[in-house]
Amino acid sequence: MTANSQLSIGQQDWLARYRRWQPVVEPALWVAFFCAQALVNSIVVLMDVHRTGLAFAVWEPVVWEWTSNLVLLALVPAVLAFERRVPLRFGLWRANLRWHGLATLVFSLVHVLAMVALRKLIYLSQGAEYVFGNWPRELLYEYLKDARAYAFVLVVVAFYRLLLLRLQGEARLLDAPDAGPPVEPIERPERFLVRKLGKEFLLPAAEVEWLQAWGNYVNLRVRSHDYPLRTTMAAIESRLDPARFVRVHRSYIVNLDCVQEIESLDSGDARARMRDGGVVPVSRRYRDGLRRVAANGA
Repeated sequence: MTANSQLSIGQQDWLARYRRWQPVVEPALWVAFFCAQALVNSIVVLMDVHRTGLAFAVWEPVVWEWTSNLVLLALVPAVLAFERRVPLRFGLWRANLRWHGLATLVFSLVHVLAMVALRKLIYLSQGAEYVFGNWPRELLYEYLKDARAYAFVLVVVAFYRLLLLRLQGEARLLDAPDAGPPVEPIERPERFLVRKLGKEFLLPAAEVEWLQAWGNYVNLRVRSHDYPLRTTMAAIESRLDPARFVRVHRSYIVNLDCVQEIESLDSGDARARMRDGGVVPVSRRYRDGLRRVAANGA
């Protein structure tokens, strides 16, 4: 066994163990991050208050930082849910970026209102009054920070998903046998060999819902899971059944059996709604071809 194969098995074993704890680990990491940020920021602000001689009680900067970070923590699930509904993946990010721009405004407004409400309640319990300041100026100030926090969450999630995708292994095309004829056409594969969690299994090509270009890989989408295949879109397109798989975008190929409807857009492009609820962009270059093939298939 080579060192690379031993490393691959070790990665798969680690990933198998991590998957069992993933529903617990992911929220725990977000909690740990925002609590650590609140703690560090509290110490920094306390040091600034002491250095400048401002007349604030010790508990006040602590309340400011913890209320802000706890509200941000509570908003993380909403950001993740919105990103799943309006993804920023290849082919969709230009159309969806504006929606995330609007989402940062809502994100910041909810953060500020909840944060100020918590601070007023805590101040009231201490027999004091919390004053937020000049609302237009403070809202702008908070928005600039909140937009950065919103983008940070999306970037962290993107890299996290990419890491898991690489660790889970790769799909590959079946090779020709060393002896004897192949059991299926090599140039028109009916199945892919997929390694997942230390095991290998055959994935029927007919179960692939769509394919998406991702750098040096093409992701095979199957039942809400992505399996990376090291190839190019042009290379894999030439080996797929043209009666079933159709190119709809420079970065996407869809399985016609998995397309629920094709929705035209004012821009001249379209989008394909898949049976699993996913949305795939259809560029105007491929739109008519998709409809023609779909009509012939019907």
